[in-house]
Amino acid sequence: MSKVVLTEDIAKKMIREAIAAQNADISVIKEKRGTEFKITDAEPYVNAVKGMTVGEGQAKSVIDLHVQSVIAHYEVMKGLADTVRPEDDPFVEHYQTPGILEILYDEDPSFRTSMEKFIEAIGKHEALIGKESMMRYGGTYGPTCVVDFAFVPGSTSNVVNRILKTVDIDKDHKKAILASKSWGMDTSYGIGAAFQASVNAGKTLAEAVKDEIETLKLVYDDPVAAQAKLMDEIKHISFDVGEYMKQYKERMKPYIKAAIDDGVHYGNIVVVPAYCVGDVAHHISQSMFNMCKDDMTFAILEAVSQVMEKSLTKPGVEKVFKTPFQVLNAATTITAIASAYILELDAFTGHMVVDLLTKRYSNFVLQYPDRGPAAELHNVDFMDMILEGWEKLFDVERHLDGKTGPIKPVVYGVEVDLSPIDEHDVIQNPQRYTYPACAITVRFSSMMRLADFPCLLTSEPVTATLMTNIVALNKETVTAPARVCKNCASNRFINKVKYCQWAEAI
Repeated sequence: MSKVVLTEDIAKKMIREAIAAQNADISVIKEKRGTEFKITDAEPYVNAVKGMTVGEGQAKSVIDLHVQSVIAHYEVMKGLADTVRPEDDPFVEHYQTPGILEILYDEDPSFRTSMEKFIEAIGKHEALIGKESMMRYGGTYGPTCVVDFAFVPGSTSNVVNRILKTVDIDKDHKKAILASKSWGMDTSYGIGAAFQASVNAGKTLAEAVKDEIETLKLVYDDPVAAQAKLMDEIKHISFDVGEYMKQYKERMKPYIKAAIDDGVHYGNIVVVPAYCVGDVAHHISQSMFNMCKDDMTFAILEAVSQVMEKSLTKPGVEKVFKTPFQVLNAATTITAIASAYILELDAFTGHMVVDLLTKRYSNFVLQYPDRGPAAELHNVDFMDMILEGWEKLFDVERHLDGKTGPIKPVVYGVEVDLSPIDEHDVIQNPQRYTYPACAITVRFSSMMRLADFPCLLTSEPVTATLMTNIVALNKETVTAPARVCKNCASNRFINKVKYCQWAEAI
């Protein structure tokens, strides 16, 4: 990716499209919060995506994977239901990759053959899968994201990478298989879920491992059927998921074939269409409308978004970025800094929050052995974001205007404009939302609400939009899972570095 030349026009385009996606979500939530969600409420986000263009040096086939996926998702959803209940909305971005994988199986028999060899290898790794399922179930790794988009301990990608290293198949096929269960989100399954369910049902550990292996095999062998089965097990009722996947698959087939013909790496084909659709009925959803009934909670989302926009739209900002990844890193670092700054207003440091949620997790495991397989995933996202933001907020490069001047963090030479937080009427008046003389935890309490749902703080629509732009500049290079050390926040208290696979990634 370092070989890709980033022009000022592409940098401007990336920033413009990312901000448009974020603002579409925020504007809808501001207007609709506290009301009943309808799928058509997400149309402003769909329109923002339709505004994405193909810049110089970008592959149209990649941009189409993103844009057409969002359109297909929205129109199929709209045809199947009027709304989606909160319990079902987390899964709407898991129905895309299963069908796309099956298209790749049909179009390229050699890829299907490689997948079959991988599936066979899953059955030969009973010890590995059993050990990892047990460690995740028992909380050995501490807070960890089972569906992490990197190689962190306890994640599905971590285990898949280790199995793939033992399989003699095409290396590009290996990368595609790995990508499909990371950013690609091939089904809603995470390593250890079947094991956990079996143990809690009273089965032996040996029986539980066999159940785990069979489920993992199904996820890759028959992904559409696997996702339908998973949704049946959680009693999904909002719409017919099988019909959704059938219609989505048919609508996306020409764009998948066009990407294949254009030489887009399979690892990108399985990733790009999935991550971008979640704003329709998940980030713009009943659960979001309910959460944002609280004025302070919505104010935080609004102000953090404004910090990103004001910081990245300053005159000449596009000149400071040397690579497309710097644009992505800047956007996510800026929102992290803004989020940490809000915590600091109530005198909470990043380390305090990580310590609290890490200790809480250990007790949570003991209290809820039947917890959801991904229960802590967003707490992990939140901790990683907050610690990064807090460390950037108070690092050695910070400067003060005099001894008591304002905090002015800098990211890639861009000064982060925190004024939207300083000037936000709700954020700066917490006494209006609790016992007025004791309003010292109001903002923190909203941040803890967002710790369970930080998707517009991290931010997912921004990341999805920028990642698609990055892939479009270098379609042959796989971008997922992220082959970097995440500097996991929980590592401050639980040293699990030796269990990570990022340095050994395929």
